[in-house]
Amino acid sequence: MSDNQHLSSQFDADLDAVCTRVLYMGGLVERQINQAIEGLSNGDLDLLQRVSAGDNEVNALEMEVDQACSQIIAKRQPAARDLRLLMAIIKTITDLERAGDEADKIARMARRMHTREGAPQLRIADLRRSAEDAVDMLRQALDAFARLDTVAAAKMVREDQSLDDQFRAILRQLITFVMEDPRTISMALEIVFIAKAIERIGDHAKNIGEYVIYIVKGTDVRHTTLEALEREALS
Repeated sequence: MSDNQHLSSQFDADLDAVCTRVLYMGGLVERQINQAIEGLSNGDLDLLQRVSAGDNEVNALEMEVDQACSQIIAKRQPAARDLRLLMAIIKTITDLERAGDEADKIARMARRMHTREGAPQLRIADLRRSAEDAVDMLRQALDAFARLDTVAAAKMVREDQSLDDQFRAILRQLITFVMEDPRTISMALEIVFIAKAIERIGDHAKNIGEYVIYIVKGTDVRHTTLEALEREALS
């Protein structure tokens, strides 16, 4: 094997290792979100506490992957698609870390709701359904990233509109609920924070999908219309 071939093989191995850590980090964040929603549903305070504890591991992984990407860029000086991949990874881990923060926010709000004495029990079926959709979006985004599948990424991005619609529907329901019983204002506000956190998780998944298109096509599709994004993904 020539020196150039050896360097190329090592570079590929370094990239594969970083991508593997990104997917592992994504799995941790997905677990955080699921635990937060499960704890919200059943009032399991120990489970909710584990969500917050898991945030430290996610934060540590973000720093680890970011440092690894910086070292690869400095050492290998990649260009074109390899450079786009590394830049997208740095952005992806930021979105994953922030999605983990949203899961922690859900857990904190849920603990407050379930420890309030005499708190009325509001229905959370809609929250759970939205959270399941957000987790599914995140899973699809990570799968598209793993396969660099622009078609799957574009399909996932379109689903963000449905999640936004669900958030607005929850807000309308809460406004009606509070008008009927003003004593529920505090609880309703906490549910708003949880619903917004779920909607933001969907936004972070959408961002990851957009990065996939950027890696493959070399086009920044942020802040474009959905139709323009889909045309680029399918071209």
